[in-house]
Amino acid sequence: MKNYHFILAINGIFLLLVVLFTAWAKLLNLPTEGLFSPPESPQYLTDGLFTYTFQLLCCIPPVVCAFSYALLKKTRPKNLNNNFILYSALLMLGFLINEKYRIHITLVYAGIPKLTTITIYALIAFSYGKAFWKIIKSTPYRLLLTSIALLSIAILIDSLQLTTISTFSEGIPKLFSGINAALYFWLICYKEVTYSLSKNT
Repeated sequence: MKNYHFILAINGIFLLLVVLFTAWAKLLNLPTEGLFSPPESPQYLTDGLFTYTFQLLCCIPPVVCAFSYALLKKTRPKNLNNNFILYSALLMLGFLINEKYRIHITLVYAGIPKLTTITIYALIAFSYGKAFWKIIKSTPYRLLLTSIALLSIAILIDSLQLTTISTFSEGIPKLFSGINAALYFWLICYKEVTYSLSKNT
């Protein structure tokens, strides 16, 4: 019965979002059909290959963390690491949403500079790191630091707006940033879940 209510709630939320964004589009005199426009078709076989790969990698941490949190909440509700897993899911979900919907670019049209948005994101990430540093230190945190460093390099290259090599030189560190972030959260969630299950058997 609980699952039934959960399924209805999720469908209801998304239906509400469709209604709200449709109304918003009409209010802005924008075509509502654009809400369901398919993504642009690749111009050639390898067009955007690693960009899409990076976006797929960005899906892994929030999904894995959210699922792990749901399991841990049932098996070890008093586990101190549960909040770390939960906030990791939220943080990485925010990153995924920004990456997919290009919020930092969209806000430029609203008069908010990209640097301002990135600074806010950085402050959120810093607060997350500060709040959970003790837990992070007990994990393979070098993977996380590597991911952050590579992403920072990609952002710096993007900010420099180098016309000839920026796409390639930005893309490589960004891709490996996604790989290492996915590995990090996969490993910590796997460890937490397997430990929790072993304690309950």
